[in-house]
Amino acid sequence: MDFLSNVEPYRIKVVEPLKITTHEERQQVLKKAHYNIFKIPAEEVFVDLLTDSGTSAMSQYQWAGIMTGDESYAGCRNWFHLEEVIRDITGYPYILPTHQGRPAENILMAIHLKPGISALGNMFFDTTEAHVLNKGGLPIDLVIEEGLQTDQDHPFKGNVDIDKLEQTIKRLGREKIGIIHVTVTCNNNGGQPVSMANLRAVREVADRYGLPFYLDAARFAENAYFIQQREAGYASKSIKEIAQEMFSLADGCTMSSKKDGLVNIGGFLALKDEQKYRQAQQFLIALEGFITYGGMAGRDLEALSIGLREVLDQAYMTNRVRQVRIFGEQLLQAGVPALQPIGGHCVMLDMKRFSPHIPQEHFPAEALAAQLYLDSGTRACGLGQLAFGSEDAQTGQVHYSPLEVVRLAVPRRVYTDNHLKLVADSVIRIYEERNKLHGMQIVWAPPVLRHFTADLAPLQE
Repeated sequence: MDFLSNVEPYRIKVVEPLKITTHEERQQVLKKAHYNIFKIPAEEVFVDLLTDSGTSAMSQYQWAGIMTGDESYAGCRNWFHLEEVIRDITGYPYILPTHQGRPAENILMAIHLKPGISALGNMFFDTTEAHVLNKGGLPIDLVIEEGLQTDQDHPFKGNVDIDKLEQTIKRLGREKIGIIHVTVTCNNNGGQPVSMANLRAVREVADRYGLPFYLDAARFAENAYFIQQREAGYASKSIKEIAQEMFSLADGCTMSSKKDGLVNIGGFLALKDEQKYRQAQQFLIALEGFITYGGMAGRDLEALSIGLREVLDQAYMTNRVRQVRIFGEQLLQAGVPALQPIGGHCVMLDMKRFSPHIPQEHFPAEALAAQLYLDSGTRACGLGQLAFGSEDAQTGQVHYSPLEVVRLAVPRRVYTDNHLKLVADSVIRIYEERNKLHGMQIVWAPPVLRHFTADLAPLQE
């Protein structure tokens, strides 16, 4: 391998100072935030790995593009630039801009779902699941078994279990299924890719039963890169060519462009079907804005059109995946239980193996997230029982999340390897004294998406 593939394919032009806090200061910050990492002010965080969504560093070309922003209400030139780029990559003729991925998901689910109708996918992420539930639908995860086994290696852990997909359709009946929605890469289990063969198999099942099939394309380029690296027959194809083939297999896609769009705000809904596009237009106008800006400024439309080109660059993507992989390997080499193989955008710590003495109902992921902030000023995200589990208010029965993980999501082009080495050292220190970790309890929480705003407290208090 050429030595240049092991270094960042860019140089730094602007720097942002980071605030250094003491352990005592972080204790006060954490208490004031009610032990919910989401409530900590960003300026009190040293390394922020809460999410890779909207946290990318933009290129000089994107910043230059912002200066060409046309803020006309209807038909701004930046919209036509973006439309051209999306059509080129996806092949979809009908595109609607949204301010991020959630409105695109909301509109798509409103078109396809109603009470009692199910949505099928590999693994629904928190906000996508919420949109399904808010429409009265039932989200059903059908990821392969290996996708839930954190200590086993598999090249495509985001794959849909095709046998389960067909069995579920037969069990529920075609009339009870509204949509198949596959996330590439699969966020819930650490940015694990979906193979082209698997997408093709999903397409075949969808055609057999007359079901619409869409992609959640937030990290489509990372997924295409893994196909290039891992799937037979794709090594000589470009990331763009692979992405185009992926999109050709689906009826459309939603995208939070705050990931592989390399921007701080933005998203879109892209469709093959004109009738559904007309429906979606009406939702967009009511919920977001006119059909050529959709809640985004013209300058942001331009930055996104440039970012969608940049993310397909081989040198960029090679370095992106390299940085995350090296970060994860530092933890694995120290014996820290992390989900394997390391995904494209994050490292996930398996709390069932990290702290088996803390039961899921005591939220071990949130306990580690709090301790990590105390130890090094690092912010991470718990994705386990608090985010995906629930308790029946009438029976008291606990429904457990299949995974209990802490996600260390790496923003694009933001942190150096040294920053991530600091985080790895902090995680390793905590792991070596993991028996000192205590669980958490809920003081207050809303009924849906509770992990964003819940108030927590350590159990020993």
